[in-house]
Amino acid sequence: MKITLKDGSVKEYGSAMSVYEIAADLSEGLARVACAGEVDGEVVDLRTVVDKDCALNILTANDPEGLRVVRHTCSHVLAEAVKRVFPEAKLAIGPAIDTGYYYDFEHASFSREDLDKIEAEMKKIIKEGNKLEKFTLPRDEAIKFMEEKGEPYKVELIQDLPEDAVISFYSQGEFVDLCAGPHLMSTKGIKAFKLTSSSGAYWRGDSNKTMLQRIYGTAFNKKEELAEYLEYLENIKLRDHNKLGREMELFTTVDVIGQGLPLLMPKGAKMIQTMQRWIEDLEDNEWGYIRTKTPLMAKSDLYKISGHWDHYKEGMFVMGDEETDKEVFALRPMTCPFQYYVYKASQHSYRDLPLRYGETSTLFRNEDSGEMHGLTRVRQFTISEGHLIVRPDQMVEEFKGCLALAKHCLQTLGVEEDVTYHLSKWDPDNRAKYIGEAEVWEETQQHMRDIMNELQIPFVEDVGEAAFYGPKIDINTKNVYGKEDTMITIQWDALLAEQFDMYYIDQNGDKVRPYIIHRTSMGCYERTLAWLIEKYEGKFPTWLCPEQVRVLPISEKYEEYAEKVKAELKKNGVLVTVDNRSEKIGFKIREARLNKVPYMLVVGQQEEVDGTVSVRSRFAGDEGVKPIAEFVDQICKEIRTKEIRKIEVTEEKK
Repeated sequence: MKITLKDGSVKEYGSAMSVYEIAADLSEGLARVACAGEVDGEVVDLRTVVDKDCALNILTANDPEGLRVVRHTCSHVLAEAVKRVFPEAKLAIGPAIDTGYYYDFEHASFSREDLDKIEAEMKKIIKEGNKLEKFTLPRDEAIKFMEEKGEPYKVELIQDLPEDAVISFYSQGEFVDLCAGPHLMSTKGIKAFKLTSSSGAYWRGDSNKTMLQRIYGTAFNKKEELAEYLEYLENIKLRDHNKLGREMELFTTVDVIGQGLPLLMPKGAKMIQTMQRWIEDLEDNEWGYIRTKTPLMAKSDLYKISGHWDHYKEGMFVMGDEETDKEVFALRPMTCPFQYYVYKASQHSYRDLPLRYGETSTLFRNEDSGEMHGLTRVRQFTISEGHLIVRPDQMVEEFKGCLALAKHCLQTLGVEEDVTYHLSKWDPDNRAKYIGEAEVWEETQQHMRDIMNELQIPFVEDVGEAAFYGPKIDINTKNVYGKEDTMITIQWDALLAEQFDMYYIDQNGDKVRPYIIHRTSMGCYERTLAWLIEKYEGKFPTWLCPEQVRVLPISEKYEEYAEKVKAELKKNGVLVTVDNRSEKIGFKIREARLNKVPYMLVVGQQEEVDGTVSVRSRFAGDEGVKPIAEFVDQICKEIRTKEIRKIEVTEEKK
């Protein structure tokens, strides 16, 4: 057989050989560091026997897929260690992920002390150096095998496989786990690892199923790489909006109010207000939107017409019981059906369209307790929501306009480079989840695909992520931990106008169904604030800052002048405070820096005499002495244009 290697060279062998044996034939050093093989593009175990012509690449921990094999093996070591330390724990699943690996267990929550004990046991297992050996069983025998071991989650996984499936397992010493592999040859191949955290996770991601405990870990080929990664984790924890936002007094949460119901404190509320006013003025004055204000709740009848009652009731806050109460209400999880009735309140001609309705909408969704986090996943939130009622011939151009508005918002916030675009499609194999005919879905998705290609916007396609009534473009970003969240959504809807009997009168006097675009221009204000906290590490662009200037009198003798400077700035709409505490000026400057205030204006005798301010900023450090009017003009222009100044301060300028 002929084996084509990564460099294009060809090796010939007279009989079948395992990937490991081929690696050893090529180089004993290569065999020592080999983690897996890649045969014709498929990652396989080193134990895999090659018996025909193929392309073969020997993977080491320096290759991404080789490192995944190391991490997958480490997840098995983690599982064995947990079973040794906590024999009553039940095993669920334990895959490798981009940042390491995790394993889910049915067990009480794990403390940091528990993780330290498990880590110590993992080190023992690695030192024992047991070989990982693969074996298979027929499905019935595999079920019985796991039943005897008392592992119900493994039994369930096997039962979901076809009756004629051959089930694979890996053993390492006395420990055995259900797994398709691939894995290292022995546990000694794990050089550097760490358990990083634990959290709750529903079995199979279903909130109706058991809450399991997930242990996260990571592994690298070298201790230096692990140390570098752990340092990186410590650094991103400092940027976590859930930590930094509380420290900056932007928001807080209170147990007696409820999980997922954050309180925006004055600074956070000011930032949300700034963004909200910007978006409303932008939409209304420059993009042709008209504003609506609709109720926060409605009778169940409304949601039954839209289809949300059948498709989304579990995610809603419902008040009343349909069997006993005359009327049942629910807090709204969306605004679209409300705005449809604004449209239906009067008759419309084809000349009236498009109609672009905008609303700053407070919405409510009954998120699972295990899903909520800071400001990114909450039960009450506010979005820049809009619905465009359009003629079918206007749909493509209006959809492009929604994309252009979204991109403008992203550019203004300075986050355009951080996002990815996703075409969220229906899943034709899960027909019950969606309304409408397959032809409508496929045609609509193709229109959206064509638009993205025409605009040269790179995107990926996600099956099964569409709403029940239409596909959408989701604009996503990742938080500091790598979890992806949707920030902006633009959705093509060719179906709900029929549900609500919406129409316009065309040029022939006939009633015609409009199309609808559901969209957000900036998305959820709370989630966007979380994004900005992490993006800028709290050092926001000046126009967004809840405190833009702090005036620092060098002594109490100059407080009156400091107040005069404040009044001039405030008159021009600048958010300004005065620090008139009896502290040394160096202390005041350091504290203003820690509070991430963009500008500090130091004032004393000379400044009072000359009508000037001594300007210090977190962008350029000491910017020198300027007349008050000049500084006012400078900062007002920066705020008006929403400029994002780059930080160029050096230690010498501080």
